[in-house]
Amino acid sequence: MADRQESPRKYEHPTMADALATLGRHFGYASFRPGQAEVIEALLQGRDALAVMPTGAGKSVCYQVPAAMLEGLTIVVSPLISLMGDQVRGLKEAGIRGSYLNSTLTPRQQEVVMARAAQGWYDLMYVAPERLADPRFRSFASGVRVPLVAVDEAHCVSQWGQDFRPAYQGIADFVASLPERPPVVAATATATRRVRDDIVRLIGLHDPAVQVTGFDRPNLSLFSFMLTPKERRRWMVGYMLAHPDDPGIVYASTRKQVDQIAQELLDAGVSAASYHAGYQNEDRAEAQRRFEMDDVRVMVATNAFGMGIDKSNVRFVINSGLPLSLEEYYQEAGRAGRDGEPAECYLLWSRGDIRTCRFLLDRDDAAPDVPEADRERLYRSRRALLNQMIDYAESTTCLRRRILRYFGQDLSGVPEDCGSCSVCTGASADRYLRPARTGATFGRGAYASAALDARDAALEATDGDEELFQRLRALRKRLAHQMGVPPYVVFTDATLRAMVRRRPRDEEALLQVPGVGQKRLERYGQAFLDEINGN
Repeated sequence: MADRQESPRKYEHPTMADALATLGRHFGYASFRPGQAEVIEALLQGRDALAVMPTGAGKSVCYQVPAAMLEGLTIVVSPLISLMGDQVRGLKEAGIRGSYLNSTLTPRQQEVVMARAAQGWYDLMYVAPERLADPRFRSFASGVRVPLVAVDEAHCVSQWGQDFRPAYQGIADFVASLPERPPVVAATATATRRVRDDIVRLIGLHDPAVQVTGFDRPNLSLFSFMLTPKERRRWMVGYMLAHPDDPGIVYASTRKQVDQIAQELLDAGVSAASYHAGYQNEDRAEAQRRFEMDDVRVMVATNAFGMGIDKSNVRFVINSGLPLSLEEYYQEAGRAGRDGEPAECYLLWSRGDIRTCRFLLDRDDAAPDVPEADRERLYRSRRALLNQMIDYAESTTCLRRRILRYFGQDLSGVPEDCGSCSVCTGASADRYLRPARTGATFGRGAYASAALDARDAALEATDGDEELFQRLRALRKRLAHQMGVPPYVVFTDATLRAMVRRRPRDEEALLQVPGVGQKRLERYGQAFLDEINGN
């Protein structure tokens, strides 16, 4: 639900020059990232598109920019209703009129949203895939102009992907039911060639423009350590206390493990929340809110948390246990460093995890009507996916190259030694397992992460830079709480770093900082200028 906002500038026949102007006005960037312009150009020409871009590469811009330019209501299919409110708030901060329609709204509120949408209040609307089969929604969608349908997390349509969601297979039928078929864009971060082929076929993309920009995330450092469950918990306490300012996520395989880890972190003085399906909906929502608002630093969760999570300043992701596939692992690890700043991804595993994963795969959870041959083929595929995950965990060659090879990326330009994974750097887990010299607790001086130490050293190289950055972070949090939005929605860490480097003196200079944009300048510009200039 939202008050009516001023409409973004619309174009009768939008061009790429118009798209670039829209990007600058709403998002504060002077140029598109790799792949974005190609996808947007295809959509503006009325062509379908498939965008396979790593997490943090700006997939959402591929449909948000056209939505701001095109007359009518862009419909965005998104798998998690818990994120829709945050996505809409983020768009509002950028000056784009977003809405969502899901089960968190009462029937009366849903009617109001659809009525307002029909009156032209919104540029785009987020819906869950199950909503597309609702006769009321279909009737509504047939009565408004729909210039674009976007399918986020499109890998959910494939049984070969790690997040299969049957309702995604109804998207093609919904698109075909519209009075006039709009262009369709499908977006995902992790899709092998087989999954990409499924996306095109099952969503019914027509001769799509395909953009696969690569899967490398150069800002992420990758580590794999074999540790017992007890060693992992000790390691994590040491790591958290060594990096007291860094927000992060810990993934565990079971609810019991989540609760144990969260409690040990709290006992050690680490600000943490926990999230799994055993909690009531309102408790999960409150835990997520506290994490996104920077009221707690660490989220400990099962994989029920996080698909599409927008929090951009996650500095580390730790997997305590083996995921069932590299797709699942890389998607979870990829929630770190969405702002482009350095971040670390740790896989902590043991031989017992392998047995647990194989036990989970041996359970036959296919629907009763699935033919035996298909059931067997799906089982073999999942065993193969798990074996690739195990190979990654045990790897004695570059972890980055192993992931990129798995997703089919050309490795000709990728060095044999990436210099930022545990294999190539020779890093070990011992650093956070040694007892601290300051007593029974963990002392910061006893621990150091090579990658984050390098980052800290770089930040502190110029006198006052880190102190100003922390002041800007504090200001961001105060303003975010006043506005009722997560701090990263105000400005990302990367934008704050750019402010520190450039030290803008006036609004014109601040507008040149990547990530500012006209609407955020109007709303927050003066407060940040005053902080930077000591006013």
